[in-house]
Amino acid sequence: MRRGGKPAKAKVEAKLPVARKSPKNEGSRVRDLEKRLAEALEQQTATSEILSVIASSPTDVQPIFDAIVQSAVRLCDAVYSAAARLEGDLIHLVAHHNWSDEGLAMAQRLFPMPADRDHLTARAIRESRVIHVHHIQSDPTVPVTSRELAVSQGYQTLLVVPMLREGHALGAIIVAKAEGPFSDEKVALLQTFADQAVIAIENVRLFTELQEKNRALTDAHAQVSEALEQQTATSEILRVISSSPTDVQPVFDAIAAAATTLCAAEHAGVFLFDGTLIHFAAHHGWTAKDLDAIRQTFPRPPGPGTVTARAILTRAVAHTADIAADPGYELRGFVDEGFHAILSVPMLRDGDPIGAISVTRREAVPFTDRQILLASRIRGSSGNLDDCATYDAALDIGGKRPR
Repeated sequence: MRRGGKPAKAKVEAKLPVARKSPKNEGSRVRDLEKRLAEALEQQTATSEILSVIASSPTDVQPIFDAIVQSAVRLCDAVYSAAARLEGDLIHLVAHHNWSDEGLAMAQRLFPMPADRDHLTARAIRESRVIHVHHIQSDPTVPVTSRELAVSQGYQTLLVVPMLREGHALGAIIVAKAEGPFSDEKVALLQTFADQAVIAIENVRLFTELQEKNRALTDAHAQVSEALEQQTATSEILRVISSSPTDVQPVFDAIAAAATTLCAAEHAGVFLFDGTLIHFAAHHGWTAKDLDAIRQTFPRPPGPGTVTARAILTRAVAHTADIAADPGYELRGFVDEGFHAILSVPMLRDGDPIGAISVTRREAVPFTDRQILLASRIRGSSGNLDDCATYDAALDIGGKRPR
């Protein structure tokens, strides 16, 4: 029997050796990735911090500019940074970081500069575009003023990024370094800072406009309220006059009450002048002790020693914020009792003084122009007292008519 041949062995293809990754290259890639992650985190932290400053400074853009220029130097590997802002036709240097004394002195001579000046910062703002120069000290296209500043600061590379709002530049962020261009990532980061600066400027503008509108509304409301209070007070005085044809005292009492309210005073008094003596006629807000002191003082002849008498003698408003500091004020007992601010408005009849309305405070706070005006208007309403039949009798105090 014939034996068969031995089966042929299958050829096994030789396996190529697998190239092992170099631990050195792998470590380099890891370190590079870690570096990029660290830079990204630092940039994110910086932008978050600037947004936080924006949120905490709704009325002041300066802290935002200061934060931006400091972050720009650190994160863009720059030697110095600055922020410029366009206001009208002038560009102002509003923030800077890490400048030499010589460079700062030169910059302060350049700024504020006209927006049409041949300077790289002005050019970036005027043309609303990024300017990135790598060899500024030797580049013949660079304006002389920009080259001189570069020499004084010792840098070759300058990056100017405009702050753009709807295509128009509001200013610029500037960074410089010794040599070598800024990377695209650094340019993008500076553009982010410029965008944040625009947000801050707009926030302050809108907040300021809102405050002004609120202030205008508040002022308008206050004027309406004051007008209503004045009208109410005047109507009350006229009502009392019409309802008291034979008794003038309620009218004087109403005048004193109205003066206290409208002038934000603590007390008020109505005084009558018979041509010789000043008489105390009505009051509002006085204590019993205060009234005793006043009644011991009046009637008295007019003289420069009291604010009420000054108003009567001069036929004009008399006002002192602190009688304690008034060397000519004679009633020192009132000073001892704690009185300070006094406003007195004369009551005139045919140009002659017939008395005065006086309001007082225990605080040394002067009465405002508005309050003085209101007191004068209250005085004006007293002219209707001529309709009161007993007013003439009230003016005959002491048997004398006013002169």
